[in-house]
Amino acid sequence: MKVTPQSIPDVLLIEPRIFKDSRGYFFESYNEEKFQSATGLKINWVQDNESKSTYGVLRGLHFQKPPMAQAKLVRVLQGKVLDVAVDVRPDSPTFGQHVSAILSNRNKRQLFIPRGFAHGFLVLSKTAVFAYKCDNLYAPKRDSGVYHADPQLKIDWQIPLKDRIISEKDQKLVALKKDSFK
Repeated sequence: MKVTPQSIPDVLLIEPRIFKDSRGYFFESYNEEKFQSATGLKINWVQDNESKSTYGVLRGLHFQKPPMAQAKLVRVLQGKVLDVAVDVRPDSPTFGQHVSAILSNRNKRQLFIPRGFAHGFLVLSKTAVFAYKCDNLYAPKRDSGVYHADPQLKIDWQIPLKDRIISEKDQKLVALKKDSFK
């Protein structure tokens, strides 16, 4: 597996080793020992989630407030998405900055998003099946988020706002503030 720190080094792009032959392909989507060795991180994943969405669906930017913050390991099983992680750690030198990556079933890339980041993705293909691991359980009372089109974030979502499909909940999210994560 190849691990590449992103512009915010706590966010890691993970590219698995893929074995292809005439039958198709095989790869380990997760191996605890190899993940720990390659990243130096010991994570106890406690929940796996999966969603299916159509072109233009934008989910996010979501995070959970402490003490229920979540780290995530995300990937695409079908289709293609623009995946985005925004640093919402109030004391971080990269507060408000973001990392984005194209994840698809073709490139098999994964993104590790540590605690303290808001996360979202936009579907760029006809449909996409998105899967992710979390290191903390979903806690509705600690659920929060940042408005995806907040101009201070300067995220290029690659699809015009008028063409994005956004849930009512996500449309009501607010701009990023230093106290968002408290």
